[in-house]
Formats: sequence, structure tokens, C-alpha cells
Amino acid sequence: MTGFEQAIVKVLRAEVEKNSRRLKAGNDKLEKDDILTGLTTVLTVRVAEPQFEGQTKEVLGTPAIRQVVSTVVSKSLEEKFASTKRDDKAQSALVLEKIVAEMKSRISARAHKETQRRKNALESSTLPAKLVDCRSDEVERSELFIVEGDSALGTAKLARDSEFQALLPIRGKILNVQKASVADMLSNTECASILQVIGAGSGRTFDLAQARYGKVIIMSDADVDGAHIRTLLLTLFFKYMRPLVDAGRVYAAVPPLHRIVAINPGSKANDVIYTYSEAELHATLDSLRKAKRSWQEPIQRYKGLGEMDADQLADTTMSLEHRTLRRVRIDDAEKATLMFELLMGNEVAPRREFIIDGALDRDRIDV
Repeated sequence: MTGFEQAIVKVLRAEVEKNSRRLKAGNDKLEKDDILTGLTTVLTVRVAEPQFEGQTKEVLGTPAIRQVVSTVVSKSLEEKFASTKRDDKAQSALVLEKIVAEMKSRISARAHKETQRRKNALESSTLPAKLVDCRSDEVERSELFIVEGDSALGTAKLARDSEFQALLPIRGKILNVQKASVADMLSNTECASILQVIGAGSGRTFDLAQARYGKVIIMSDADVDGAHIRTLLLTLFFKYMRPLVDAGRVYAAVPPLHRIVAINPGSKANDVIYTYSEAELHATLDSLRKAKRSWQEPIQRYKGLGEMDADQLADTTMSLEHRTLRRVRIDDAEKATLMFELLMGNEVAPRREFIIDGALDRDRIDV
């Protein structure tokens, strides 16, 4: 049987490599089991003076026979695959397709096993060192702020209420998980840190009851880059932690864009007014003009959360009394799925059309 196996593996491997583009076999290498799985063979060899291996005499051990069988089988198979007859070509194609399907199934199973191993290791590992945790162990009360970079983290440490507000910094734009495999997502440092800190798993094994925080709040800059980071994070939550979104426990912080210092005549204490859009800024300035009040110039426009001091960040974005949070809701799951695929998926043409259609919408442009 050794000679037979050597021949069939050699010939079929060569045929698959020759037809790899048509078979979509990729660059993965065939293994012997991909070819022999499901194969039943009856092999008859007549030898004048046979030699057998072992006491049971079940395995033919005549050395010369192996090469003879290999040569005969190789020649027969090569002729079959080289045949131009319609039936022979159809049968050859079926054999090659079956072999490639076995190879892909093996690779997929191995990838799933590796992903599960990484996932189990991730869920059982300790919390990342960069997490600035809160003191409270009351899940419903506690909040996890995902902040952008060390600059925002430093200010947020001073602005937070350490009793129930935890902080997790991320480095800029995380992996776009809509385009990535599960294995790539689990290997990504930022994605892995978020999964570890929330502590409820991911995908089909996500257990909402195990989540360590009552609210997860995305706190990114109020500009186009901050919006992109927020979208990347929402893609991660939607794809791998969907029950957290469905339960209404994912929020986006709404930091201000502008800080207006309105002057109070005859008083040392001026009024500080925060606005959250260009339209709100112009409306506020119009109101001040009508009231015949002036303001300090220039009006401060925040390029990032790191530009705020701790008191400003607390007053505008983190304190329960004054902050504005936007709860992430899914009213139509099918539409949400299509939108994430449109914005974050592999297809470029539909996304380009979407961008062009919205290019003249002044309210959506960050200028």
C-alpha cells in the first residue's frame, strides 16, 4: 500500500497545483490525508516469492514491489488526468474538487481550533496593566470609559470619580473587525484589551451577565478622527458583543466643540458656555449679540479631549450632573448590519457612492 499511496499523493498533488487557480486552492499545501480521506482501494499484487513483515503476515514486505506499484499507479493516473475524453475530464474534475474541499475543511477546522485556544487564553488571562479601574464592584453603577490615547487618559484620571468610573486607553484607531478574521481580532492588542476588561467573552459565547460594567462609554474627540474611532469601536461591539448593545449599555460621550466666555459687564465672573456643533455656536453668538453681550476672542475650539483641563472635562463630559451621553440603539438590526457592511466592509464602490451622495451635506462635514 505504501507504493500506491506514494503514487496517488504525488500525482494528485501535482494536478491540484496545476489547476490551483480554477480550483481556488490558494497557496496552502495539500496533506496526504486531504487526498486519502474517503478513499477505498482494493489492491491486488501477485508475487512469485512474497516476503511478509511481522508474525501476522498481513503486510507485504518485498522491497521491489513498492516501486513497481508506485510506477504502475502513477502512469495509470497520469494517463487518466491527461485524457481528453469528456467522461474522464468530468471525473478528474470531481476528484480534484473533492480533494481541495477536504483541504479547505481541514484548514478551517484548524483555524477554528486555534481561534478557540486564543479566545480561552484571553478570557482566562489577567486584566491589562493599562486599565485604570474603579473601586466599586457594583456592576449597574460602574462605568467604563474607553478613551483615546495617553493624553486624554491623563486628564480623565483627574476628572473621573474613581469610585465608579474606570478608564481604558486605546492607541488611536483600532482594527476594523468587519474586514478582519476572528483570529486577527483576538490577536489585536486593543481589541483583546477591550474584551478582557469587559470580561463577558465574545461572539456566540458572549454572556451579558458576566459584563464587569453597567455602562461602556466611548469617549473620543469631537472631530472626524474621533468619529472614525467611535465607528471602529461600535463595529467591534456590534459584531462581537452585540448583547451589550441590545441591552442599551453602550454609550458615546458627547464632548463640546467650542468654549465661549461671555463677558458680564461690571463683574469679574464671566459665563462659560459650551456648544456642540457649528450651528449651535452661531445660534449662541446670535443670542449674545441680541442681548448686547460680548465675548472673549478667540473662541476656543477643542481639537481633542487632551486640550481640556480636568475641571472642564469633568463638567462637560464625565460628571453625572452636566454630561451628555448618547445611548447606542439598534431599532432595525437588518439595516444596522447592512450599514456596518457598507461603511466598514470590503466593497469599495458602494462606500464611495455613499460618500459622494453625502458630500454636500454641510452638517456632516468637519471643517
